[in-house]
Amino acid sequence: MKVLVVGNGGREHAIAWKLLQSPQVREVICVPGNGGTASIARCQNIPLEIDDFEGIAQVAQEHGIALVVVGPEVPLALGITDYLRSQGLAVFGPTRAGAQIEASKAWAKDLMKFAQIPTARAAVFTEATAAKSYIKAQGVPIVVKADGLAAGKGVTVAETIAQAENAIDAIFQGQFGSAGKFAVVEECLLGQEVSVLAVTDGLTIRPLLPAQDHKRIGEGDTGENTGGMGAYAPAPLATPELMAQVQTQVLEKAIAALKAKNIDYRGVLYAGLMISPTGEFKVLEFNCRFGDPETQVILPLLETPLEELLLACVEQRLAEFPPLAWKKGAAATVVAASGGYPGAYHKGQAITGIEAAEATGAVVFQAGTKATTSAVVTDGGRVLNVTGVGENFEQAIAQAYTAIKQIHFEQMYYRRDIGNKLRSGG
Repeated sequence: MKVLVVGNGGREHAIAWKLLQSPQVREVICVPGNGGTASIARCQNIPLEIDDFEGIAQVAQEHGIALVVVGPEVPLALGITDYLRSQGLAVFGPTRAGAQIEASKAWAKDLMKFAQIPTARAAVFTEATAAKSYIKAQGVPIVVKADGLAAGKGVTVAETIAQAENAIDAIFQGQFGSAGKFAVVEECLLGQEVSVLAVTDGLTIRPLLPAQDHKRIGEGDTGENTGGMGAYAPAPLATPELMAQVQTQVLEKAIAALKAKNIDYRGVLYAGLMISPTGEFKVLEFNCRFGDPETQVILPLLETPLEELLLACVEQRLAEFPPLAWKKGAAATVVAASGGYPGAYHKGQAITGIEAAEATGAVVFQAGTKATTSAVVTDGGRVLNVTGVGENFEQAIAQAYTAIKQIHFEQMYYRRDIGNKLRSGG
């Protein structure tokens, strides 16, 4: 079979890489792909925009594509699944209606309330004055979120009233574009975050291995939020007992609520959880797609053929699908970012050392890269995901850091403390 992957990040490189490990997958086409997908055997990049639904459908039909896998949230929120399905294509990814669970934090909050899913107390605002009054009444710390899609950067954990008010101003003064039509103000939950990615056919839902992301730009979880600076899996904090609770109290309730709203949801449902120091959990947010960089540590541990699992979701036969098979051990990824990220950064810096890094046994998933005639160059804020796999976390983390030291580009930055929580016990 041939599979088409929509997207150009490290997540999409990981998906293409995993699909091509199966003897059933003859070729993967990435739209538009990146420098990493361009380098994989039996993988072809086609340079279309991710919102060119007509062009993507044409490519899929011309190449006899059996399955389309949509990576990023933006085309899902714009309705790529609805359009491609109308053209007779099999698509892994929710419809536009289902993608609201990520595209609107206010909509997701309403769904959680309807489904009685544990989540942070919150209020939604359409203008700044009322939001600021609410913040003063509630006190700090408090969390301010742009309602819509902001590439992981629309969330501020405010320690002072001034910080919270500045975050409100940024939202309503257009810093996040159309994502800032509403502001969601939430109570600040304390603890550690865990990402639970699950696959669903709209009737049955199955979790993948839990992962832990590192969202802040700075070491010690300081500085601005990013799309994610590193991750590891399986997260020890998500014990089997906790995962059993998440299954019944979050995942199954969410799918039942979506079904009650006549939403046919086939794809990934990703629950971002906060685990309190005493072990209780609440949902911070839902996402409608594979996490990035969580995918880069989950898929290297998956032994079940990925295309079989995704097709079972698309064809609504997940209930009969065999239990998922996983490698023993752990995986960790470290993100190499452009200097200045998540703010302004330069593109076009030549990257060296990827082959030397992979010679250590690590896998380098390329994210913000582009292949030129002479070199692979930087083309985004998060440039590479350097992933190690080992019998335990110590081995996986050591492999990732040994590998990343082989890689160089101008103003390259990465956190040196990915996985420190594992050593400190929290």
